[in-house]
Amino acid sequence: MFRKGSAGRDGVETLIGVNSVFTGSIEAVGTVRVDGQVKGDLKVTGNVYVGEQATVKGNIDAANVHLSGTIEGNITTSGILRIKSSAKLYGDIKVNSFVADEGALFQGKCDMMEAAPSSEKTTGKAKRNYKKSSVLEDIYEDAKEAD
Repeated sequence: MFRKGSAGRDGVETLIGVNSVFTGSIEAVGTVRVDGQVKGDLKVTGNVYVGEQATVKGNIDAANVHLSGTIEGNITTSGILRIKSSAKLYGDIKVNSFVADEGALFQGKCDMMEAAPSSEKTTGKAKRNYKKSSVLEDIYEDAKEAD
């Protein structure tokens, strides 16, 4: 069905199907799409897509997370967390960028990681700076930038 060495048509390397239940931790390279149920943690070097009918009961650590379904657990991403209007997220998040569509449900704490300036040289131990933020503060900042 697919050429040797290639991912699926849409670039997904790992798929948990609609009628599937996976129990345990997943560590993957590339893109993971969950359309069924996962009971365990996901550690992914690429993107994670959680479909509308999907549920994840566990923590997710990935480059980017796109959520349309339900997650009960914490999310850490070095990139963007996008929760669509059908999404329900019960857990804390540590993200670089956070986008929530109108109607999305987020119940938890949000820690925004500040992007380190590329011109700044780091010496010694690597540092991460976190800025505590709320969804309302993010909306306010977006409105200010739009003016």
